[in-house]
Amino acid sequence: MTPTINKYLIILCMAAGSLAGCNKQLEEYNPGGTTTDAVYSTPEGFETLVNAAYTYNRWWYGKEEGYSMAEMGTDIWTSGTGDKYPDMTNYNNLQASNSVMSALWKQLYAAINLCNAGITRIDGAGLTPERKAIRSAELHFLRAFYYWHIVETWGPVHFTLIETSGVVTTANRTPVDTFYAQIFRDLGEAVNNLPATTSDYGRVTKPAAEAFLARMYLTRGMNQQAADLADKVINSYGYTLLPKYADLWRMDNLQNKEVIWAVNYMKNLVFDDRTDATLFPNGHSRGANNAHMLFAMKYDDLPGMQRDILNQRPFNRYMPTLFLLNLFNENADARYEGSFKQVWYCNNLKTAPNGMKLGDTAIYCSKYVLPASTKYRIYDRNAVYTENGGGKDRTRYVSLDKFDDPTRASMNEEQSARDAFIIRLAEMYLIAAEAQFKLGNSAKAAEYINVIRKRAAITGHEAEMVITAADISLDFILDERARELAGEQLRWFDLKRTGKLAERIALHNPDAKVYFQSYHTVRPIPQDQIDAVTNKDEFKQNDKYN
Repeated sequence: MTPTINKYLIILCMAAGSLAGCNKQLEEYNPGGTTTDAVYSTPEGFETLVNAAYTYNRWWYGKEEGYSMAEMGTDIWTSGTGDKYPDMTNYNNLQASNSVMSALWKQLYAAINLCNAGITRIDGAGLTPERKAIRSAELHFLRAFYYWHIVETWGPVHFTLIETSGVVTTANRTPVDTFYAQIFRDLGEAVNNLPATTSDYGRVTKPAAEAFLARMYLTRGMNQQAADLADKVINSYGYTLLPKYADLWRMDNLQNKEVIWAVNYMKNLVFDDRTDATLFPNGHSRGANNAHMLFAMKYDDLPGMQRDILNQRPFNRYMPTLFLLNLFNENADARYEGSFKQVWYCNNLKTAPNGMKLGDTAIYCSKYVLPASTKYRIYDRNAVYTENGGGKDRTRYVSLDKFDDPTRASMNEEQSARDAFIIRLAEMYLIAAEAQFKLGNSAKAAEYINVIRKRAAITGHEAEMVITAADISLDFILDERARELAGEQLRWFDLKRTGKLAERIALHNPDAKVYFQSYHTVRPIPQDQIDAVTNKDEFKQNDKYN
């Protein structure tokens, strides 16, 4: 979907207020006299409302804040040297003052308010009956989608279906079950009224709504419904796994038959809203995808190397746990090479050792213990990880590279036009497998998982990738999800859903194990939200947070 940017969107963004209070009085000047009521009452204006409702996904997907929320603090990632939010990655003194909490809380509730406004006002927008049904279904879906992020992140917090305007100084505490009851109602509306396909890439469709509903069924333990719906998405809409896992991440192949729904970032970065101070005063959190920087190790200060486009701009935020790397049999599973970078090749003769040529190996990182080399730098298991698997050298390590973008215009460009995949077909196989396992059908679960493992098999090693019912357990399914979906902003939710967050951190992430407590299964409500409400006896901080 290409967002429409015009004067109407400015008004809509101004109307999409959050729950936080205001410390300043602003004098507003509206030279055209245009009001939100007038904008909402025209088909053109209402279209900009729906477009604006989609854009809030850009605060989470493909963004550092979203990765900190959804991938960090799990069994598969730990802090790199450049990690801005180690309190989220390792739970070390995680408190309500965390700026990620504040930013995403405000944007998610602004999104909810905009969806509420659209759903409330759509009858007066002058849309044709067919267009009205579709746009209403989109808004219902988006409200469900944003409320899922809110309730899973913060638990039983504020809930409303009413459009608000101006400053709101009270908030309610609503049970998690109430959130999910509404999520299911909204998704029912979406499934019943969305089209099966769209020519406007990025808009949600009926199969995307069903895929997300399958995820919600699994989350709430409705396993038969999850299995049935995931199977329907697999078989009914023409989606297919790409023959090669690595092809998923090619910049020239992003709109492919495996992607069910994505945040589509624009090749013209101007349209990705990074620097518009009027619309997005905190613009550094907006813009296009920046995942290519976050997982890249520091390489550009080593002999024979300099920063370039191919090797990305290394923000060095996150490094894989040794556990994640060891999940792969890289001799049989192509997803290891399709996900990680181990070798950096000389691109700078000025700093290269004697005898090294352009294109020679300059750096080699490995999860194994390797002998020293006189030809190039080696960072092996003993150099990078402690004896118990914790981080030791947090600057040089095997790096996730499936989000790399070698098409960026310059080596220092922070933005990438890479789409952020929200739901893809492989997840449906994994949902169906987990649901069937919980229903007692491990053989069927193995069938689903074997489909994605066969796709991942290196030629000649197909037999090594096949599993049986005896291999299936909840831990095996979580391991398989890590192999398939690492970095795709699902891991924290997966571990919370399965009740495995504490156990898996204790077993596989020594850095986070030191600090993790049982109350960390919800995040702290932002302190500025707590400070802003006037009904502090009713709306209190989540337990154990200051």
